[in-house]
Amino acid sequence: MRSDDLQSKDRLRWEKQLVRKAVDGDRQAFGALYHEYAPRLFSRVLMPRLGNRAAAEDALSETFRTALERLHQFKPKGVSFYFWLSRIAMNKATDMHRVKARTHRALTSFHELVVPNRPKGEDPGKNIEAQQELDAVRARMAEVFETLNPRYRRAIELRFLEDKSREECAEILEVKIGTFDVLILRALRAFRKKWEQ
Repeated sequence: MRSDDLQSKDRLRWEKQLVRKAVDGDRQAFGALYHEYAPRLFSRVLMPRLGNRAAAEDALSETFRTALERLHQFKPKGVSFYFWLSRIAMNKATDMHRVKARTHRALTSFHELVVPNRPKGEDPGKNIEAQQELDAVRARMAEVFETLNPRYRRAIELRFLEDKSREECAEILEVKIGTFDVLILRALRAFRKKWEQ
């Protein structure tokens, strides 16, 4: 579509035809909508809100997946399809922020749960009692790990014990970053539940 005016009659007519075809199962029609609006959503909606290219790409993918599922719900009402998409994209960005915040809280909570309280700067190797406490914690962690779903255990090992970035963890587990965020949150909750039993 050549016109940059999102509200032009030609554009609205063009969108309406493509949406109708896409609802009827025409993948090329949906592809044309994607080609037209994905770059704009990425640069104007998702990157400013997420500030991370990989996260924005995940959110863009999720935006169009959701749009395809709900395409039959779109009602033009004289407004460009882009604004409907941008609302979905904003919701996806907000969801990613929420998951990230919950994951960070869970990770902090996990850290506090398994790291014995001791004065800062104290070397546990120099203190036999502290070393014994640390060994006991490690043994308990190993017991709890054995009871966890293997996928949860691997997510915690990668992120917390091996100190890998979210991106690296997602790549190793062959999932999107957003999916990894949800996975690690569930894993930490499962660990905490077993730890406290």
